[in-house]
Amino acid sequence: MKYLLVLLVLAVGWHMWRSQRVKRTPPPPPKKSLAKPEPMVHCAHCGVHLPQSDAIRYQGAHYCSQAHLAQAVPPGKS
Repeated sequence: MKYLLVLLVLAVGWHMWRSQRVKRTPPPPPKKSLAKPEPMVHCAHCGVHLPQSDAIRYQGAHYCSQAHLAQAVPPGKS
């Protein structure tokens, strides 16, 4: 009976120590907020998708580079 009482006291002590240890752990750092999604457009020449802020807009169409804009626009028009 004496050993059972000692075992019970040790179990209660271990449980109290464990619960205190868990409470002292610092909270995890807050998550970094993600950037808002940006509208995507496709190049009128090659069809590649790119962010609208990186695209070159000409007469309602979007192009991925100056070279594709030059190939799409006939010489003499700009």
